[in-house]
Amino acid sequence: MNFRNLIASGSRLGKRFCTTVFAPAADGVEASVSAPTAASRKRMIYQKLSKLPVTGGTVAQTLNQFVMEGITVRKEELFRCAKDLRKFRRHQHSLEIFEWMEMRKMTLSVSDHAIRLDLIAKTKGLEAAENYFNNLDPYAKNHQSTYGALMNCYCVELKGEKAKAHFEKMDELKFVNNSLPFNNMMSMYMRLGLPEKVQVLVDAMKQRDISRCGITYSIWMQSCASLNDLDGLDKIRDEMGKDSEAKTTWNTFSNLAAIYTKAGLYDKAESALKSMEEKMNPNNRDSHHFLISLYAGISKAAEVNRVWESLKKSRPEVNNMSYLVMLQALSNLGDMDGIKKIFTEWESNYQVYDMRLANIAINTYLKGDMYLEAEKILDGAMKTCKGPFSKARQLLMIHLLENGRVDSAMNHLEAAVSDSAENKDDWCWSSELFSLFFLHFEKAKDVDGAEKFCKILSNLRPLDSETVTFLIKTYAAAEKTCPDMRERLFRHQIQVSEEIQDLLETACP
Repeated sequence: MNFRNLIASGSRLGKRFCTTVFAPAADGVEASVSAPTAASRKRMIYQKLSKLPVTGGTVAQTLNQFVMEGITVRKEELFRCAKDLRKFRRHQHSLEIFEWMEMRKMTLSVSDHAIRLDLIAKTKGLEAAENYFNNLDPYAKNHQSTYGALMNCYCVELKGEKAKAHFEKMDELKFVNNSLPFNNMMSMYMRLGLPEKVQVLVDAMKQRDISRCGITYSIWMQSCASLNDLDGLDKIRDEMGKDSEAKTTWNTFSNLAAIYTKAGLYDKAESALKSMEEKMNPNNRDSHHFLISLYAGISKAAEVNRVWESLKKSRPEVNNMSYLVMLQALSNLGDMDGIKKIFTEWESNYQVYDMRLANIAINTYLKGDMYLEAEKILDGAMKTCKGPFSKARQLLMIHLLENGRVDSAMNHLEAAVSDSAENKDDWCWSSELFSLFFLHFEKAKDVDGAEKFCKILSNLRPLDSETVTFLIKTYAAAEKTCPDMRERLFRHQIQVSEEIQDLLETACP
């Protein structure tokens, strides 16, 4: 062994330690600098890891750099970071944290293995998750958490037979002793289109005296709704009221109200909403949003406004999402005065201009045949933000076409295509708008207008088969010959793909 190198290495490490812990004070006297707290370490680590998609590099490189800089990296901090990344669907980076922990010989708990198994399924597939489970040490494998994690993977991937067999194995091991495995199976059956199997599982829970939680009741209610079993819904509502152990939440009654609303049972929906209000935290913004939307769904304008005032009282800094929910509710109610009031209030208070709110106001005004007011909102938005404006323009174009103002609609079309090219505003065509343009051209036998329309579109992207099919119909209505069609397309420099060329050849041999 080269002791000289070892001593030199130790000296360098010692210097790094000293510079980390101590720093010279302003008056030249050596002063102690406190090491990072656990909270600040976790924050530093998470900030670095969360930026990896932008900064590049790997989790291992980032964590190794912390170690090289003398910053202690503790297991509990890494676990918290992994959970936070997982919450935001950063599954690969979350998994890499567990892999680094294993490489550094950090002991993984059973819950660590359960989360890691789930991450493996999401990033590497179900087979890899099964292999990980099968290769675990017995202490970690034969545990309710890891068995439950694999069970959840089967249910998420809709592997009905495997899920059922795994459920039975868990039952043999006495791991089916709470609502979670049942909820997973119920959720899977609902997604598989087998709502009738939910009742069987609920009955099994009752036989085993396993308490139903809010999620259980919500899935059970959804199964009754799918089967159009409204009497069953009423029985569930009664059972929830008598179930002293049921951990129902405002979400449970929100789901019930939504089901009753869809069935047209507005009185029962309102009753469920009153129960929801009793369950919710007055400071919870999301619950207020659901209440506003659901009261609007049963045409209770007074209740919508009451809940809105309650929200503003509990959360004075009203954000864009709250205004969005309220505007949508007022739009559903057809309350023009309310829309104007709330939109004006938002315009005077917003932090960031949100075109979604402007689009709701525009759409509502157009439904009320208030075109000038709608266009004024778009004009104001264009002076304030960079868009995207394509949705607003489509709404205006549809209204103009329905009222025979084709020239004005074409002006908006040209502006929309220009916006798309300049701002890279990806524009998803509305089929309704598309049809309205061509129905006009075909009915009016307006070949020039149809070709202009196609020319504008071809500046954005090559025409698809649907567009050219509409164009051919317009040609046919105007009694244009096949050679004339091809010549006109060429003359107007309308770009078409090879597929469209084949279509033209078939239509015009």
